[in-house]
Amino acid sequence: MNYFKTYKTGMAFFCILLLSFHTIIGQTKKYDIVIYGGTSAGVAAAIQSSRMAKSVVLIEPSDRIGGLTTGGLGATDIGNKQAIGGISREFYENIKKYYDVPAHWKWQQKSEFLEGRQSRTAKGEDTMWTFEPSAALAVYNEMIAAGNIDLAYNERLDRKNGVEKEGGKISSIVMESGKKFRGTVFLDATYEGDLMALAGVTYTVGRESNAQYGETLNGVQANDINLTLTGKASKNAYNHNFLPGVDPYIVRGAPNSGLLPNINEKPGLDGTGDDKIQAYCFRMCLTDVPENRIPFQKPDSYDQRDYELLFRNYEARTGGIREMYSYGNSLLPWINTPMPNHKTDTNNKFGFSTDYIGKNYEYPEATYAERKKIIEDHRNYQMGLMWTLANHPRIPEEVRKEASRWGTTKDEFERTDGWQHQLYIREARRMISDYVMTQHNCEGLEISEDAIGLAAYGMDSHHVQRYVDANGFVQNEGNVEAHGFDPYPISYKSIVPKKEECTNLLVPVCLSASHIAFGSIRMEPVFMVLGQSAATAASLSVDLQIAVQDVPYQNLREVLLRDNQRLE
Repeated sequence: MNYFKTYKTGMAFFCILLLSFHTIIGQTKKYDIVIYGGTSAGVAAAIQSSRMAKSVVLIEPSDRIGGLTTGGLGATDIGNKQAIGGISREFYENIKKYYDVPAHWKWQQKSEFLEGRQSRTAKGEDTMWTFEPSAALAVYNEMIAAGNIDLAYNERLDRKNGVEKEGGKISSIVMESGKKFRGTVFLDATYEGDLMALAGVTYTVGRESNAQYGETLNGVQANDINLTLTGKASKNAYNHNFLPGVDPYIVRGAPNSGLLPNINEKPGLDGTGDDKIQAYCFRMCLTDVPENRIPFQKPDSYDQRDYELLFRNYEARTGGIREMYSYGNSLLPWINTPMPNHKTDTNNKFGFSTDYIGKNYEYPEATYAERKKIIEDHRNYQMGLMWTLANHPRIPEEVRKEASRWGTTKDEFERTDGWQHQLYIREARRMISDYVMTQHNCEGLEISEDAIGLAAYGMDSHHVQRYVDANGFVQNEGNVEAHGFDPYPISYKSIVPKKEECTNLLVPVCLSASHIAFGSIRMEPVFMVLGQSAATAASLSVDLQIAVQDVPYQNLREVLLRDNQRLE
């Protein structure tokens, strides 16, 4: 028996020693390419790195890859579909193949969905552009499994001492767990730009003034009238805004009573810059199938004052509910885009909706703990909004009846309440490199000659703040929807830092762009395009043993075209 105890002790020591050995190996292995952030861009970058025969690790701070593409944004913001190529298009082709399998239609017949032209997919098209979060996750996992990719989940960058640099290059990055990842080239594929910031790369947060880059759609957009490229006048501040006469004060008509939550006294001068960012929300996956529906729940932190403006907006209508908005015919202040299996991608619409305006300003620079609190605050706000629309007696009865048909889904996310973890980070940090994409690029007035992909969506910004207008009523400010231009090239120089700051880092998400240009580029298909192109450049940098800034564009272009990227 004593011998057996000794044997057990020895084996335990051996196992610990073996585990420690593997841990050391895992921390000392040097990868060709290290990708921080398992967003859609990070996934595409990892796949491309593997296909170019590079050793690669994809590090995801959470336990789910795919970012917004697997987090509820299934109604793809495309612009011109023909602008999307490479791995990005391959993903949407694989989505179609996924839904060609009858077993993947649990709550609905395939013909019922497609016959309604809800898929945004033309007849005979080999891609599909609308999908459930679970479908996107399954497709990504399959594409990753086909390659040689190391995946590290639940590893967050140590944002104090997590970047080790030697001679202007990142040599390794360190996680909060203490795990170290060494590499030759690094990619920051996060929505926040944490690696970029810690590496000492110049960046900005907020809106530039129009004067900074000679733009017209940047900065504060409260009172001016802007023209789209079609020549049609568009009062930006009046899209997704309140009905006339909504009082902003706690006691109606009494300024001394103070403002309701999240309202500023003044918006600032038109066209001037600020450090505010466009609103975030959750892209909810809802269903009206009773067997799969979780009714909207009232959060413990519910405060009726947070929805007073919603009540007052309904009460300000002069006609019926369906006529209360001049450009809508909806009972509810959201847009429910149908997804397969009687689910939705539900997004912000009208003056008071899912966007939690003004409550995300601190997010880009916030600590992990502070970000978690901001995310929970957004979720509680949106949960409270849904419960209010379905239950509160001050909401018109027909609205409550319609809202009650919907609920979160039981079969999509890990949370028991049906809510996802991924918040829609529409904008956070943005790098400032030697080339800044601006409104002039979007409009085709300036054309970059080192294209790594195309953007095709309109210049789009959600509201940034609420304020009291000259008449003493509440208004939203910051919305811009400028469409009507052709796809345009994105510069390679916009995804690499200034050479003096870092020579082996690429930034395909928080790229170098003005606020309004970023509003056009920031779409998930384009992030996949940029992720693939960044990985291609990284691979060439490894092969040629040169800085990412020195990768010959002609070489890069040849590989991108070979791999079906669309550049012109």
